[in-house]
Amino acid sequence: MKARLAASAALALGIVVAASGCSMVTYQATTEVYDASDGVSANVGDLDLRNILVIMKEGADEGNLIFTVANTGESNELTVEPATGDAVTLEVGTNEQIVLGEGDEDPLLLEGIDTEPGAMMEIFFSAEGAEGVEILVPVLDGRLPEYRDLLP
Repeated sequence: MKARLAASAALALGIVVAASGCSMVTYQATTEVYDASDGVSANVGDLDLRNILVIMKEGADEGNLIFTVANTGESNELTVEPATGDAVTLEVGTNEQIVLGEGDEDPLLLEGIDTEPGAMMEIFFSAEGAEGVEILVPVLDGRLPEYRDLLP
């Protein structure tokens, strides 16, 4: 009787371990960082840049640069240098978050763009005291309803 009870307990314990232990060796997709929107992200020192994208009309040479910048440190300047066109510098205050190109904010227009919608555009982001990053930013047009109001 004791042997049968011990065998049943060992079997139950084996089933519990086997059923719950698979999560210990299985790949966890939730640990991967990814961009959940059309834009891309980057970090420059204490400045976190999120959902960066350019909206422009087909055949135009200017586009609306849209992104959010969050400063988790001291006040700093963010310099945005597209591969073609002029550089733009923004002042981002201490622990401040700025959403550019949407809502009531003035658009950050990039002029002299030689990229068509559907392509990627190189933009260099830099801040004082931090190593700059060059990223490929998607260029979109107003085909999607959520982007129509963002065209320059």
